[in-house]
Amino acid sequence: MKKKIILTAVALIFLLAGFLAWKLFGPAVTVNKESYLYVRTGSSLEDVRDELLKNDFIGSSMWFNMASGVVGYKNVKPGRYKLSDGMSMTGLVRMLNNGQQTPVNFVITKIRTKEGLANKIGNAFECDSLQMINFLNDPDSLRSYGLDTNTVMSVAMPFTYDIKWNTPPSRIFQQFYTAYKTFWTADRKQKADSLKLTPLEVSVVASIIDEETNKAVDRPNIASVYLNRIRKGMPLQADPTLKFALKNFGLKRVLNEHKSVVSPYNTYLNKGLPPGPICTPQLETIEAVLNSPQTDYLYFVANSDFSGTHIFTTDYDDHMKYARLYQEELNKRNIK
Repeated sequence: MKKKIILTAVALIFLLAGFLAWKLFGPAVTVNKESYLYVRTGSSLEDVRDELLKNDFIGSSMWFNMASGVVGYKNVKPGRYKLSDGMSMTGLVRMLNNGQQTPVNFVITKIRTKEGLANKIGNAFECDSLQMINFLNDPDSLRSYGLDTNTVMSVAMPFTYDIKWNTPPSRIFQQFYTAYKTFWTADRKQKADSLKLTPLEVSVVASIIDEETNKAVDRPNIASVYLNRIRKGMPLQADPTLKFALKNFGLKRVLNEHKSVVSPYNTYLNKGLPPGPICTPQLETIEAVLNSPQTDYLYFVANSDFSGTHIFTTDYDDHMKYARLYQEELNKRNIK
C-alpha cells in the first residue's frame, strides 16, 4: 500500500512537472500574422504583461509571471519585438530580457519637406514627429554636422536603414548622416569639385531635376542646362522651386503670378541655387549631375506630345517656339 502511494505521488510529480514544462516551454504565443510587441521607454513589467494580454498574444498572466521569475526578467528594455506563433513563454521572456528587438526597416524615397520626413519617422518609431521636427529645425543640433535648417534634408538619402524602434531623433539622424558620408566617396567629391559644386549643392541640383522629370534619359541634359546657367550667372528659372516656395506641389501650370512669390527658393527672382534641396533626390539623379555631359544647352521645355520627354535648345527663340507649342497643348487639354 505504501509503495502504491509513493508511486502515485511520483507519477503526480512527473505529471505536474510535465504540465509546467509544457506551459513554460511549449507553444504559448498566438499571432495570426506578422506581429510586434512595442515596449515603450519607461514601461514596467506589469505594462509589458498587460500589453501582451490586451493584444491576445498570451492567454494568461500567471505563466508570464512564472516564466519571468524563472528567467530573472526584471529590468524592462524598450523596443520592438517580433512575435512568432507558437513561441514558448520562456522564449518570449528571454527575448524581452535580452532586449533582442527587431529593427525597423526604414525606407526613404521621395520626401519633399522636413515636416514630411518628421511625420514618416513619427509613424515608424517611438519618438513622435514633433520631437523629430524640433531636431531638424534646431540650428545648434545641426551646426556640428556642417548643416543648417535648409540643407539638412540633403542628408536624408534614399536608402533602407535598419534602426531600432526606440532610437531617439538625434541618433536616427546620425544614421542618416553616416550613410550620407559613406556615399560621398573621394571620387564623387572630386567630380563635384570639378563642377565647382559642394556635395550639398549637387543634392540641390539633383532634387530640382527629380521634380522636373521622371525620364531618366533627360536627367543628364537637364543637369547640363542648370550647370551652364550657373556658370553664366543666369537664373535657373526652375518651376519646381516655385512649387516648393508656394508649398503647392500639385500645381499643374506655373503662371506669371507665381513667379513673383518672395522666397529664397524662387529661382526666377534669385540667381544661383536655392538654399536647400526641394526633395530627397534619387541616387541615379545625383550620378546624372556628377557625370553630366558637356553641352551648350541653356533651355529646355516639356515636349508638346506629352511623352514626358523634353526638348533642349541653345537659342532662346527656338525655346520659345517649343514653349508655345506646349502651352497650346495645355490649353487644348484644359489643364490649368
